[in-house]
Amino acid sequence: MLPPSPPAIIREEHERPRTFVVAPGDGIGPEITEAVLHVLEAACPDLRPERIVIGEKAYRNGVGSGIPAEAWDIIRRHRVLLKAPITTPEGGGYKSVNVTLRKSLGLFANVRPCPTYHPYVPTPHPGMDVVIVRENEEDTYGGIEHRQTAEVTQCLKLISRPGTERIVRYAFAYARTHGRRKVTCLTKDNIMKLTDGLFHKVFDEVRQDYPDIEAEHLIVDIGTARLATVPQRFDVVVTLNLYGDILSDVVAQISGSVGLAGSANIGPECAMFEAVHGSAPDIAGRGIANPSGLLMAAVLLLVHIGRPEEATQIHNAWLTTLEDGVHTADIANERTTRERVGTRAFAEAVVARLGKRPEHLPPAVYAPRDEGALRLALTPPSPAHRPAKSFHGVDVFLDWSPEEGGRDPEKLARALGAVCPKTFRLSMITNRGTRVWPDGFPETFCTDHWRCRFLRPTPDENVAEAGSLVASLLATIWEGGFEAIKTENLYAFDGAAAYSRGQGE
Repeated sequence: MLPPSPPAIIREEHERPRTFVVAPGDGIGPEITEAVLHVLEAACPDLRPERIVIGEKAYRNGVGSGIPAEAWDIIRRHRVLLKAPITTPEGGGYKSVNVTLRKSLGLFANVRPCPTYHPYVPTPHPGMDVVIVRENEEDTYGGIEHRQTAEVTQCLKLISRPGTERIVRYAFAYARTHGRRKVTCLTKDNIMKLTDGLFHKVFDEVRQDYPDIEAEHLIVDIGTARLATVPQRFDVVVTLNLYGDILSDVVAQISGSVGLAGSANIGPECAMFEAVHGSAPDIAGRGIANPSGLLMAAVLLLVHIGRPEEATQIHNAWLTTLEDGVHTADIANERTTRERVGTRAFAEAVVARLGKRPEHLPPAVYAPRDEGALRLALTPPSPAHRPAKSFHGVDVFLDWSPEEGGRDPEKLARALGAVCPKTFRLSMITNRGTRVWPDGFPETFCTDHWRCRFLRPTPDENVAEAGSLVASLLATIWEGGFEAIKTENLYAFDGAAAYSRGQGE
């Protein structure tokens, strides 16, 4: 028989019970949700959850976003959501609920703590304790994609200065608030010089405001390799959306198990807390899923709503459960496992240990949030200097695949030169970003998707005329028998060209 649960923490009378929203999710979601709520009820009997249905059931009921209107109303009223894993149905037309929630609610910061629990959870990297702070709204996760020709599709990568500044400031504020020593920025700005280059530039600017925190920048490929092999050299990592999505799973897995990691999604008005693993439909309904990831997310939720004592109590009870060798199947091992249990029994083991502290693992200690530091990070950045803007030209993308004569860039250049108005000159043609005219190589493989760069004889300070100039150019291109499928205006800001050169240019 399990020992009785310890008495609930007594709180001051003026601290009213708080409420939060819980979405049980899909697959193993309902099982691990019930387990986590069992622990929360034991430690925080005055904390009331309100359930909503989002995800697969909503999709099947014809809600394209996976989030019914009544669920939105409840989320926006409570502003704090604990969400179990969601299944996105296969096939086209379904948008990720996670991305929709993050972007719609302004949850710009995704925070994933990934410590190790060696030797109770085997890991090749004892002693690592990494926090990934991932930008949550921008990058390729804008979901702006197009098929432009028979052979080529595109995805737009959008990076903004305000979005970058607030995620970088949040990472430094998080480090300072939690006593962390270093923030590492990961980008690929040696290739994506404008988008990732902006992220790196803002990082270098913001780091000047935090002289007490060590700061470094690494290219994401070598940074990922080092995270996977020597994670002990990292502390807080801040990066763009796509890289952060990949890295957070890598780091969670090498810490011992992705099933143990919870994450926080933070915005100025709302917050969402979730496990980082998926819905695991292959084991759903079997009662063997590990609820730890969602439980750690619930601990982060408690800290967020001003309940650090209960967060500390639950986390330490969980650590003690691991030390006592009470493990679910995914983390069971010959060395430290004494009892292999299912989902509900694991939750009951945590409840039975409320009030205890681990003897070997570092105990959890949660202090009240430093509201001042975090409020500064969550405040939208002040408008930056508005640089002077001038119009340099336009990139016109063509769908061009002639039946006779092959895909010859020289032929395309001659034909475009014949119809190009005097207001522009054709300066370059690329295919998949590689320059093929002038001075291209016959070995370069070409598709039916061509970028043709037209430059103005002299830059135009009156950018309002750009639209009419481009429209006139497009008209002549169409009249010449070419299909223009996309344009991108070329600008300079404060005299510096703000567009990429062709590969090989």
